[in-house]
Amino acid sequence: MKHIVFKYTTQKDTRNFPEDAKRKAGHELMAVQMGMDPIDWKPMPSIGAGVKEVRIHENGEFRIIYLAKFTEAVYVLHAFQKKTQKTPKKDISLAQARLKQLQQERRNIS
Repeated sequence: MKHIVFKYTTQKDTRNFPEDAKRKAGHELMAVQMGMDPIDWKPMPSIGAGVKEVRIHENGEFRIIYLAKFTEAVYVLHAFQKKTQKTPKKDISLAQARLKQLQQERRNIS
């Protein structure tokens, strides 16, 4: 089973979800850790290759953007409440910036 690595503020952001959404997020991330797909997800190529979004419909709409293509861990890049039909540009830009930073960190380790 892969480790979950909450990058930046994502652990705090997920903890601020309502209880039902937080519980659902935990179940979905556990599935990802075990190499399975979450129940409701979609690819996010606009953010980067291999990036996916878990969609949580509990007491509102919540999203967790993650990258699971590396063998060592699942990296959670962004977690937020979605309030409109379309994902706001600021959330996409933030996830893109965090992905770029993660890629730079991984290059520096190698």
